[in-house]
Amino acid sequence: MDGTSASPQQMNAQQRSAHIREVVLAEGVRLRRQHPWLLHQDALGAGILAFALLGMVGSAALYITGHMAWWVCLLLNAFLASLTHELEHDLIHSMYFRKQRLPHNLMMGLVWLARPSTINPWIRRHLHLNHHKVSGTETDMEERAITNGEPWGIARLLMVGDNIMSAFIRMLRAKTWKHKLSILKRSLLVYAPLALLHWGAWYVFLGFHAANGIASVMGTPIDWSASTVQMMQVIDIAAVVIIGPNVLRTFCLHFVSSNMHYYGDVELGNVIEQTQVLNPWWLWPLQAFCFNFGSTHGIHHFVVKEPFYIRQMTAKVAHKVMAEMGVRFNDFGTFARANRLGFPPPAASRSAPSPQATSAPQRG
Repeated sequence: MDGTSASPQQMNAQQRSAHIREVVLAEGVRLRRQHPWLLHQDALGAGILAFALLGMVGSAALYITGHMAWWVCLLLNAFLASLTHELEHDLIHSMYFRKQRLPHNLMMGLVWLARPSTINPWIRRHLHLNHHKVSGTETDMEERAITNGEPWGIARLLMVGDNIMSAFIRMLRAKTWKHKLSILKRSLLVYAPLALLHWGAWYVFLGFHAANGIASVMGTPIDWSASTVQMMQVIDIAAVVIIGPNVLRTFCLHFVSSNMHYYGDVELGNVIEQTQVLNPWWLWPLQAFCFNFGSTHGIHHFVVKEPFYIRQMTAKVAHKVMAEMGVRFNDFGTFARANRLGFPPPAASRSAPSPQATSAPQRG
């Protein structure tokens, strides 16, 4: 079906989704013909990872030796870490070294080391593939964990940028001790060992400097032991080169992702309703540290197997056809509606009661 013959008013949700997929895939094919270097997908993935890791190590070395300001290092490493998040997402969908387990798993391990704030990527693979199957529903554990569907307030603000805080608040909300223990055990399992070290060091960093600040205001400085001072010197460096960048990156990614996905009144399998394109100019400070996620992630729900850099390149064409087919753009009402769709979409965007319309959603 070409762009001239497609009439959205006469198409159900599955037909609209299929048309978007067809147009975006065709643009990807065109780009690869125009730029044959894009065909070297494994090499590109490995090269981007090497660039990100060497950049993070290099900026850390420049900061530690006094040749780079702390805030430049923190912002630069947050951006570079966002590249490794996109690589992890592509790896979860087996886009690099699909049939070569050693380099594939090596990349998985390295992107985890670059982002120690996150859950084990091999566990995340199961959560993310489930996200594609049940996006927008209560069983979409990946998006629910980063506050999709939560009403805005102090709790969501605390949860959106802090994985451990999110798990802790959910544990407090659990109505039975059995459920509380289940959340605790699951959280320890998925966050061990890197995220527990990362967030533990972050809390120590905040607590130490908060205590010093309060003591200074009260005129009673704390006489810390030599070993504590030595440990804090290490944590202070880590806060600039790896911990702080990932706290910033986590907040930006989770804020954008949780608000560009819809929740609660989404028809199961209706990809048109699962996401919006969220790309206003004022979100650029956040988009910069999640690699333009709000603008391009919705494309991924339609075309799962394209790597992240291709999505950036096809975005103009993809946005045009997505808008024509009824995908929402910059629906800021989602912030007040706790990410519900909130009002009936056009009738044709809902599935027709046919075998095609009731089939399972596209797998990752």
